[in-house]
Amino acid sequence: MASGGSAANVLGLTTQVPIRPVFLTSANPRHLRFGESTVELQTARDWLVNAPNTPAGNAVRAIEWMGPVEVEESVAAVRERLGPEDLSELAGIQASLPEWMARPVSRVVADL
Repeated sequence: MASGGSAANVLGLTTQVPIRPVFLTSANPRHLRFGESTVELQTARDWLVNAPNTPAGNAVRAIEWMGPVEVEESVAAVRERLGPEDLSELAGIQASLPEWMARPVSRVVADL
């Protein structure tokens, strides 16, 4: 699945565009070459691969990429961009998140 930087860009949390494609995997990290292009595969923690290829999963990866310093702003921005079903899915996976993310996420999804 796409990395946190890509997810943050898609969700509008950053205007930065990744220079090279980075994808998360549960397998070993590696670089794959396709002609002149290189794709990087990074091993992700288990909680980052929850809800793969969904808006809720992308939100988790984007918030993690933004980091603990910007977690409140990131969660608030994600709340504005996700629909009710996606927020419900985010509520379902919040227990697997690290504490620095779980607390702000739980405050947002508590309103559902």
